[in-house]
Amino acid sequence: MYDHVIIGAGSAGCVLAARLSEDPHARVLLLEAGPPDTNDLIHIPAAFSALFRTEQDWDHSTVWEPQLHNRRVYLPRGKTLGGSSSLNAMIYIRGNRVDYDEWRDELGCPGWGYDELLPYFKRAEDNERGASELHGAGGPLSVTEGRARTPMAPLFLQAAQAYGLAANEDFNGPSQDGVGWYQVTHRNGARASAAVCYLHPVMQRPNLEVRTRCHVLKLLFEGTRAVGAAGIDGSGEQFEVRAGREVIVSCGAYDSPKLLMLSGIGRPEELELLQIETVAECPEIGANLQDHPNTGCVWLTDREDSLFGALNDDNLARFQSGEGPLTSNVAEVGGFMRTRGGLAAPDVQMHFAAAMFAAEGLVPADAHGLACGACVLKPRSRGYVAVGSPDPTAKPVIVHNYFDDPNDLRTAIDGVRAVMDIARHSPLAECISGSLFVPASDSDADIEAHVRATTQTLYHPVGTCRMGSDETSVLDPALRVRGVEALRVVDASVMPTVPRGNTNAPTIAVAERAADLIRGVEPLAPAAPKAATAAV
Repeated sequence: MYDHVIIGAGSAGCVLAARLSEDPHARVLLLEAGPPDTNDLIHIPAAFSALFRTEQDWDHSTVWEPQLHNRRVYLPRGKTLGGSSSLNAMIYIRGNRVDYDEWRDELGCPGWGYDELLPYFKRAEDNERGASELHGAGGPLSVTEGRARTPMAPLFLQAAQAYGLAANEDFNGPSQDGVGWYQVTHRNGARASAAVCYLHPVMQRPNLEVRTRCHVLKLLFEGTRAVGAAGIDGSGEQFEVRAGREVIVSCGAYDSPKLLMLSGIGRPEELELLQIETVAECPEIGANLQDHPNTGCVWLTDREDSLFGALNDDNLARFQSGEGPLTSNVAEVGGFMRTRGGLAAPDVQMHFAAAMFAAEGLVPADAHGLACGACVLKPRSRGYVAVGSPDPTAKPVIVHNYFDDPNDLRTAIDGVRAVMDIARHSPLAECISGSLFVPASDSDADIEAHVRATTQTLYHPVGTCRMGSDETSVLDPALRVRGVEALRVVDASVMPTVPRGNTNAPTIAVAERAADLIRGVEPLAPAAPKAATAAV
């Protein structure tokens, strides 16, 4: 018997395991469906796409996206200790203050505003720039400057400034707008995943047990109280575990709602069709799916200092010393912009790579190139996750409904046009020797065609187990599942809307605050009003 059973050792699960096991009297079990994070490629930042469709990847995809020519969009998700923080591009972005104030003031999530979450961002953070009003030092999560400085990256910044965007030295500082170098979750040039930063340092605690290759297929209930979980281990043997206090689901925006539905939490008419007994009615489970749709442009270059061919013996030797191109997170620079006046915050984020990145990262580059993508930061479109089979090992049905709302398409077109314009400015323009994947012209029609043909995920799904104060929300603001007892969800699925930016840092902050809620300790004091202008 354990006190807490945590299902999923992704970013949130690793944080919870570390924080909840700080109490030596609490017995904590962390279950992960994937293998340990021992694959060397996990820890080499520039190699993250080499993990796609391996055993470290859930390898999800959408069904046919109606606004993307009925394409199926590939959705990589980490399946190893650290979850997607072991598979991502490691960019440290918190999002914009207005995102969290919207959660608190408009979407029924008291305690989740920017002022309340900033102390948890800071508690998590060990920023090499040091502690300040807006940053933390000494926390578990290593946040650093990228050690790689690929020569074309600063040329993008110069071209973007020539286009008219301001320079920004800290996207998590007083303002989010502008372009600059991204800070990254690295340590000594290697990936600093949630497993590296939170889990591995505490693995020897006698009250913490971590099991890998344990795929949970169903939650166990006594009446409406969650009492444990059942699944299969790496040898195919069935197992059951019991929790005396709480079961915590941390499987992410696709698999958390799937597990809840397989366990009887959902819409009774759908559960009946799946021959699943209803434990609690939950009308919005799996709904409200959001993501940042990203559309890229890719060019050829005659330069030979891109990241093409970087994975070689010489650079592997340099990487062992914490230097060289393999320390690159690929998207070293980028920024935030507003495509029109009157917006409360940026609506487009750009990521520039001194490398070809096309075909959803699944096809290795065969030449030197460069790429830049623009993503829609505040999408209005909503998708869903559903269970399509009573077989608990079957993949979830995922429909993102990218560009279902025409406003999202308008923003995407404007964002791609800005990327094209930046690429025409010196000194970036001189790097381009030919086009590979770009719109045929600057016209709305040609850019729209490019958007529909090439848009992919930016790997930021949220919202499918949203928290809120209304009775239709899946969770209450303390992240407890409505209609049952002793069950919480803690991961990106709880977010009612997607923050403006990369979602790993927000997921970690959510888990930090959730750990205090679960332990029943007094929340950290909100940030002082002086920090109120941060990231607007």
